[in-house]
Amino acid sequence: MTSPAPTEQRDGFGLSHRQIQLVFVGLMLGMFLSALDQTIVSTALPTIVADLGGYDHLSWVVTAYLLTSTASTPLYGKISDLYGRRIVFQAAIVIFLAGSVLSGISQNIGELIAFRGVQGLGAGGLMTLAFTIISDVVSPRERGRYQGYFGSVFAVSSVAGPLIGGAFTDHLSWRWVFYINLPIGILALVVTSAVLRLPFERRDHAVDYIGAALMVSGVSSLLLVTVWGGTQYPWNSDVIIGLAVAGVALVAAFLWWEHQRATEPILPLRLFRLPVFGVTNALAFVVGLGMFGAIVYLPLYWQLARGASATESGLLMIPMMAGVLTASIGSGRTITKIGRYRIFPIVGSVVMATGMYLFTHLNLDTSKVLAGLFMLILGLGVGMIMPVLTLAVQNAVPARDIGAATGAVNFFRSMGGSFGTALFGAILSARLDYWLPRLLPGGAHITPGAGLSISPQKLHTLPVPIQHGVTEAFVRSLHVVFWAGVPAAVIAFALALCVKDLELRNAPGMAGTPAGNAAVGAPGGASVAAAFAEVPESASQAS
Repeated sequence: MTSPAPTEQRDGFGLSHRQIQLVFVGLMLGMFLSALDQTIVSTALPTIVADLGGYDHLSWVVTAYLLTSTASTPLYGKISDLYGRRIVFQAAIVIFLAGSVLSGISQNIGELIAFRGVQGLGAGGLMTLAFTIISDVVSPRERGRYQGYFGSVFAVSSVAGPLIGGAFTDHLSWRWVFYINLPIGILALVVTSAVLRLPFERRDHAVDYIGAALMVSGVSSLLLVTVWGGTQYPWNSDVIIGLAVAGVALVAAFLWWEHQRATEPILPLRLFRLPVFGVTNALAFVVGLGMFGAIVYLPLYWQLARGASATESGLLMIPMMAGVLTASIGSGRTITKIGRYRIFPIVGSVVMATGMYLFTHLNLDTSKVLAGLFMLILGLGVGMIMPVLTLAVQNAVPARDIGAATGAVNFFRSMGGSFGTALFGAILSARLDYWLPRLLPGGAHITPGAGLSISPQKLHTLPVPIQHGVTEAFVRSLHVVFWAGVPAAVIAFALALCVKDLELRNAPGMAGTPAGNAAVGAPGGASVAAAFAEVPESASQAS
């Protein structure tokens, strides 16, 4: 007789560690597509406008993607609850790839804007469904050590995006900024088709089309207020006031409809009765506002104030990437060991506030090593907060609502980032209007509100005395932006203190099944491991 082969360690519903790793490859590829397109286009925009024209509509190349991706985020969560994760995730990839191809072949700025909107429709599902699917196959207790790796996707894309975008624009064509998505997306489709075979219990559906229309219209109106306000239109203009009123009215109508009339609400308002859900989503909004709203201006510091190229500024952001990567993976593994998560957003918000405060000391002569240390600290704070938010919400809600709840977290985080970018952009513009007249040499003049339109390329064409005045004005103005980020981190700390530290469940929540079922309890008696349709491993046939 021979002794049996040792049984391979399995997680959740009988999935082996190797199988979960394969699932993660597909999910991370999808997430990377969405995260990369938020940064890769920025370095190519000047070349795109030079080729296609339409400088007056330049901001819409970014805004169209932002609007559709943010507004569609909660829709994907609910749709995946109704129709299943894999088919909806793959549909999001296909929509994203179609938008990428069409963007790459655009012949004018109008076409590019429209096709960027198509890209955004796909991107809205990539982030939400990646976090949702992993909740289906890994229990909250085990999810921490896997979910930390998702933070690495954001960290890598934040650095790789500008680098890749600059390289393609300089050596190939700006159109490759969009074509690069094809091989990544096709690989994601292949991997998810091969390994992502999740069991799903079909049930009657009632898609809330009216609620979806109200939500998308209301969110789009409010986002346009943040994007247009203070730039294309004055804050007190009829357009901005009208959009704000319409946005508030449409959101109120959406909430009424969801509470009173919707059979299958896109965002079940009953979830807000759960303390963890409400507090965590508020925390996601505040962290998004403070983090994204301030961090977006760090590359400008390197390029405008320190004379770095787009590629160099991406490399100089590596310490922040390292901080996010280290903290997200480290906190995830620790959560798995101790089974608790509340301490991480508390400590992370303090570290994030410290990083924001240190950024107020960035000057024209700050050493790159010291600036890198500041970015490392902020990255550590962010890395301790972001992965925990999704984990806490998924652990607190019923299994049938995991998709909608995960979509809500990503939605509030994206909304916070959008509002933060607009808020801090308005602060930066106002301070530039204050400092530029005082620091430019005699005779030099700049119209109010034009400070943000000074690009690094345009700056280098100006006389040296004017260059010095502009860079000094920019650094002083940027200090105020980071000071504004400190209160956001303090509010995040207060909210983190209110997060209830629920015990992490030891079983995954599968779509259509109650949370906490036995590990073999997939619908219809089929296990998730069996759904992978693999040849049984000898390790799983012990004894």
